[in-house]
Amino acid sequence: MNTYCEVVSVSNGTIDQVFVNEGDYVYEWEPLFLLKTNEGVLKKIEMGVGGNILSLNVKPGDKVIHDMTLAILREDDLPSGCD
Repeated sequence: MNTYCEVVSVSNGTIDQVFVNEGDYVYEWEPLFLLKTNEGVLKKIEMGVGGNILSLNVKPGDKVIHDMTLAILREDDLPSGCD
Protein backbone atom coordinates (compact mmCIF):
# COMPACT_ATOMS: atom_id res chain seq x y z
CA MET A 1 0.00 0.00 0.00
CA ASN A 2 1.35 3.43 -0.93
CA THR A 3 1.43 6.19 1.65
CA TYR A 4 1.82 9.78 0.49
CA CYS A 5 3.22 12.59 2.61
CA GLU A 6 3.14 16.32 2.11
CA VAL A 7 6.39 18.16 2.70
CA VAL A 8 5.26 21.50 4.14
CA SER A 9 6.85 24.84 4.92
CA VAL A 10 7.74 25.39 8.57
CA SER A 11 7.47 29.18 8.30
CA ASN A 12 6.71 32.12 6.03
CA GLY A 13 9.69 33.02 3.87
CA THR A 14 11.56 32.30 0.64
CA ILE A 15 12.95 29.02 -0.69
CA ASP A 16 16.73 29.46 -0.65
CA GLN A 17 17.75 26.03 -1.99
CA VAL A 18 16.10 22.86 -3.27
CA PHE A 19 18.21 19.76 -2.66
CA VAL A 20 15.99 17.23 -4.51
CA ASN A 21 14.42 16.64 -7.91
CA GLU A 22 11.22 14.87 -8.90
CA GLY A 23 11.80 11.11 -8.89
CA ASP A 24 14.69 11.27 -6.41
CA TYR A 25 14.81 8.76 -3.57
CA VAL A 26 15.36 10.48 -0.21
CA TYR A 27 16.25 9.03 3.17
CA GLU A 28 14.66 10.00 6.48
CA TRP A 29 15.95 13.31 7.86
CA GLU A 30 17.76 14.12 4.60
CA PRO A 31 17.56 17.89 3.93
CA LEU A 32 15.04 18.59 1.17
CA PHE A 33 14.82 22.38 1.19
CA LEU A 34 16.54 25.36 2.78
CA LEU A 35 14.07 28.08 3.74
CA LYS A 36 14.99 31.66 4.60
CA THR A 37 12.33 32.97 6.97
CA ASN A 38 10.99 36.52 6.81
CA GLU A 39 13.20 37.18 9.85
CA GLY A 40 16.30 36.07 7.91
CA VAL A 41 16.80 32.73 9.69
CA LEU A 42 17.80 29.73 7.52
CA LYS A 43 15.85 26.55 8.32
CA LYS A 44 16.33 23.05 6.87
CA ILE A 45 13.15 21.26 5.86
CA GLU A 46 13.38 17.49 6.23
CA MET A 47 11.03 14.55 6.80
CA GLY A 48 11.12 11.63 9.20
CA VAL A 49 10.30 9.21 6.38
CA GLY A 50 12.10 8.01 3.28
CA GLY A 51 10.72 7.53 -0.20
CA ASN A 52 10.44 9.01 -3.69
CA ILE A 53 9.70 12.64 -4.50
CA LEU A 54 6.59 12.54 -6.69
CA SER A 55 6.22 16.26 -7.27
CA LEU A 56 7.96 19.54 -6.44
CA ASN A 57 5.78 22.61 -6.05
CA VAL A 58 8.50 25.24 -5.49
CA LYS A 59 11.86 26.39 -6.81
CA PRO A 60 14.57 28.66 -5.36
CA GLY A 61 13.30 32.21 -4.91
CA ASP A 62 9.65 31.24 -4.46
CA LYS A 63 7.79 32.89 -1.58
CA VAL A 64 6.03 30.43 0.73
CA ILE A 65 3.69 30.59 3.70
CA HIS A 66 3.50 28.41 6.82
CA ASP A 67 2.07 24.92 6.08
CA MET A 68 2.27 25.41 2.29
CA THR A 69 2.89 22.12 0.42
CA LEU A 70 6.39 22.18 -1.04
CA ALA A 71 6.51 18.60 -2.35
CA ILE A 72 4.72 15.25 -2.30
CA LEU A 73 6.66 12.18 -1.17
CA ARG A 74 5.61 8.54 -1.66
CA GLU A 75 6.73 6.79 1.49
CA ASP A 76 8.90 3.70 1.13
CA ASP A 77 7.42 0.58 2.76
CA LEU A 78 10.85 -0.99 3.34
CA PRO A 79 12.23 -0.89 6.88
CA SER A 80 15.20 1.38 7.46
CA GLY A 81 18.11 1.06 9.86
CA CYS A 82 16.25 2.78 12.67
CA ASP A 83 12.99 0.77 12.32
